[in-house]
Amino acid sequence: MANFPVPTDVREYITDNIDSVAELEALVLLRRDPEVEWTTSALAERLYIGLEQAGQVALKLCSLGVTVEKGVDPVTYQYRPARPGLDAMVGEVVEAYSKYLIPVTNLIHSKPQTRVQQFAEAFKLRKQEDD
Repeated sequence: MANFPVPTDVREYITDNIDSVAELEALVLLRRDPEVEWTTSALAERLYIGLEQAGQVALKLCSLGVTVEKGVDPVTYQYRPARPGLDAMVGEVVEAYSKYLIPVTNLIHSKPQTRVQQFAEAFKLRKQEDD
């Protein structure tokens, strides 16, 4: 991919960590205003996704170490990278996304399916064969 405009380290971060455009959009949103604490309903509304998906996205960002879960009722999420250098990498990802929207979204969409998705697809195919 010599002509691919996104730097290799950014491509690798996205490939290894970001499974959907919603996750990337949430990362951009939370990093833009690091002092803001977001509820899942606020994320869902801002990202135009369902409440359940917003919850999954928020938990995924926590598992990546870029956000923390705060509060109890309601639970909120705030941008707070867990290790040195992570904010710089996220900054590079955000910058690449703003400059190269189509190549970055194509990169996300071209990722291989997760094992869970593959299992679900296999089940659908098997069920259709049984009918």
